[in-house]
Amino acid sequence: MTLTKGTLIPIGGNEDKGETENEGLDFIEEGILSHVLKESGGSDSKIIIIPTASSIPKRVGENYLNAFYKLGCTDVTVLDITKRTQSDAKSSIELVEEANCVMFSGGNQSRISSIIGGTRLHEILTQKFINENFVIAGTSAGAMCMAKEMIAGGSSTESMLKGAVIMKNGLSLIPDLIIDTHFIRRGRFGRLAEAVAIHPKLIGIGLAEDTGLVIKKCNEFKVIGSGMVIIFDASELIHNTHDQLKDGTPISMSNLTTHILVNGDQFSLNDKKISMLPIHEAFV
Repeated sequence: MTLTKGTLIPIGGNEDKGETENEGLDFIEEGILSHVLKESGGSDSKIIIIPTASSIPKRVGENYLNAFYKLGCTDVTVLDITKRTQSDAKSSIELVEEANCVMFSGGNQSRISSIIGGTRLHEILTQKFINENFVIAGTSAGAMCMAKEMIAGGSSTESMLKGAVIMKNGLSLIPDLIIDTHFIRRGRFGRLAEAVAIHPKLIGIGLAEDTGLVIKKCNEFKVIGSGMVIIFDASELIHNTHDQLKDGTPISMSNLTTHILVNGDQFSLNDKKISMLPIHEAFV
């Protein structure tokens, strides 16, 4: 495991942007984007929004500009990369080199991996993440692309049938995880279960909407936001039929360890220990 100085913040999608009243968490003090800003160094931070995954990048960029402005941060730039050549352009590289945080929007995660993966921009992001106090945040598609083994698609209605999940190469920022998003609302339990059946040495992370992780040193993470995080640990499986089956056949697994964490709970990838926040301190 490579220790890093940077911080990853994967988010399950649909995070509070301060547009409506949220009964659970105060947007300014405890909202996910507030955590992103704090980890980046505060209101003077330079933040770059990359809406490559989105089919409506202009609108998405404006939404994040408005959200960070509400949090007191005005040095926010939208870097709309739609072609691989832009990922190697000097102007793009210079923006990212000067940034404290890069945030990837939601949309189609395969666009991020195909347009940015393997480019000079990808190299700079990785170097800054390893060597500097640099934050890489991402919501939905922007979270899923952080993994090496990236979920690129798959039907929830056909989940737990072999072949229902589509895997591709991600940006490999945290190779030990497989990340799925919109996890509760879109019923993606089976999709993530098949992903860890394929890669049982990796930890599966299912992020609910408006829920994220603050990951330090590619090892320890803390849950933020108003929802749940589901962890699938397949390292102790005693039965896994995935490799023996034909596509379309139901998969069986035994001894899949599952954890459900909420705001403030912590998990260590190194020793797989969980630290639960006392109930009187947790969000209720």
